[in-house]
This record gives sequence, C-alpha cells and structure tokens, in this order.
Amino acid sequence: MPRIRKGAARRQAHKRVLKAASGHRSSAGHLYRAAKEAIVRAGVYSRFGRKLRKRDFRMLWITRLTAACQQRGIMYSRLVNGLKKANITLNRKMLSEIAIADPVAFDAIVAAAKPAKI
Repeated sequence: MPRIRKGAARRQAHKRVLKAASGHRSSAGHLYRAAKEAIVRAGVYSRFGRKLRKRDFRMLWITRLTAACQQRGIMYSRLVNGLKKANITLNRKMLSEIAIADPVAFDAIVAAAKPAKI
C-alpha cells in the first residue's frame, strides 16, 4: 500500500486558515501556525465581545436616563422605583429612546412615577 500524504487537502486547509486571519498584522496574518493561533484567539474574544455588548448598551441607556432625570429634578433610582410601583413596565432602552425622541412623553412618564415612589 502506498504512503499517502495530504497534498491538496492540506493546502486547502492552510488557505482557509490564512484567509480567516487576513486582517491580522505581521506573522499572525501570513504564517500558518501563528494564523491558526490568532483565529482561535479571535474567536474567543468575539464570543466575549458579544456578551460585553449587552453590558455596554445597558450602561449607555442608564447614563442617558440619568441625564434626563437630572433635568427633571428626579434621581434615576427613584424614577425606576416609581415606575415599578406604578406598574409601568418600560425597559431602559425604550425609556432612553423616549427621553431623546419625545421629551413631552418622558415628562408624563416622570409625572406618573413621582407620586408612586413614596
């Protein structure tokens, strides 16, 4: 039985890895072994980044709401507590969008939350 080497299959595998690492600098984008390690690492970071994105957006919405609440003379935590007690179920994303796009409606929401906070 003759000895069989990978040949074309190895070349295809190497090309696939190098194409995936094409944006990387230096040897990580040009040499197979370094490129293979780089794309594994990139996959790990991309998964972690997908989790971080959710955290970052929540922080952004809370920051926007805090600023909008300060303009209306109420603390963010008191607003959220008042909304909960008034049975107004709006998430932070929608609240921040309302605060930016429709300040009059946000004033009404704040007015509804103020008496309920006590």
